[in-house]
Amino acid sequence: MALFKITVKQTILANGVRVEKGMSVELVSTHANPVSTNGGKEVVDAFMRIYGVDLKKAHALSSVYLETEKI
Repeated sequence: MALFKITVKQTILANGVRVEKGMSVELVSTHANPVSTNGGKEVVDAFMRIYGVDLKKAHALSSVYLETEKI
């Protein structure tokens, strides 16, 4: 298991969802890259739990918009 910090690289406004640059979550995962593994479910759940934003609805669940850092 590893601790990851997922940070939004740029502000996104899509489908009525606003995701601000700098928003970040920390999560523990057994996967090498939680953004691309299992449809990013762990990352989507973490952002929904902490900020109340749906990354899938904003089409922001991609390494283009998210920076993944293993801590």
